[in-house]
Amino acid sequence: MAITRGQILKELVPGLNAIFGTEYARYENEHAVLFDEETSNRAFEEEVLFPGFGEASTKFEGQAVSYGNTGEGYVSRYTNETVAMAFSITEEAMEDNLYDKLSTRLTKALARSMASAKQTKAANVFNNAFSTSYTGGDGQPLVSGSHPQAYGTNGSNKPSSYADLSETSLETGLIDIAGYKDDKGVPIAAQGRTLHVPRQSVFIAERLMASPYRPGSSDNDVNAVKSTGMLPGGYFVNHRFTDTDAWFIRTDAPNGTKMFTRAAIATNMEGDFETGNVRYKSRERYSFGWSDWRGVYGSTGA
Repeated sequence: MAITRGQILKELVPGLNAIFGTEYARYENEHAVLFDEETSNRAFEEEVLFPGFGEASTKFEGQAVSYGNTGEGYVSRYTNETVAMAFSITEEAMEDNLYDKLSTRLTKALARSMASAKQTKAANVFNNAFSTSYTGGDGQPLVSGSHPQAYGTNGSNKPSSYADLSETSLETGLIDIAGYKDDKGVPIAAQGRTLHVPRQSVFIAERLMASPYRPGSSDNDVNAVKSTGMLPGGYFVNHRFTDTDAWFIRTDAPNGTKMFTRAAIATNMEGDFETGNVRYKSRERYSFGWSDWRGVYGSTGA
């Protein structure tokens, strides 16, 4: 339905002091620290696991060498989706210059709508990280203790018991990350890179990350997380995380959480011959997901 003069009638009233509702500040690009961004030129992108070999075995004198066995593993698919928003304004409203008066606010509202959709879709990868209804290529959610591996045992990117963010749980997470193995059971040199929390945990994260001494302690012990530099990227707050005590660590394992951009944001306008209305549209196409679960460590909180 087109925006009519009746819907924006106050714009015609002399002496109107202010119009409000579209001038709020925005939480900008919070998805950027959660995903590595790549471009796409297809309807979907696929990435396949190749597990390599396990550790080499000893060859005793006179005995044959052992042959390794490998092959492709699971496939992760990123399906690009189109996100769009539009509005239309009547010919009569255009004639009365109402669009000229409202153009800045209408375009800001359109941009706000598009940006909010992207941030929500990105955050939902983490909001659904523990749900078996949202699984990756290996058939498990992003955060799970049952990621199937080629050498027979399951991999885990979660604590044995979920816990709220604290000095102890954060250190446990970093220790667990340092114990990650590849699909053939070979240890990898993974390290935490950034901590990600909802707004409800911002003060806890600041105490854990900023103080040179142990938080909440009268002892003169150093803050081990800070002094060792085990989270060099610091922490980030995401205002669209829905679980008030869940927290995540992004690691330096490659091909973890990713965003593919198929078409960057673009805007168009055109007139409608029959009605004389003018239509405005904004559109972009992208996808969010993950390939290697080792790129993330997470806890739902206690």
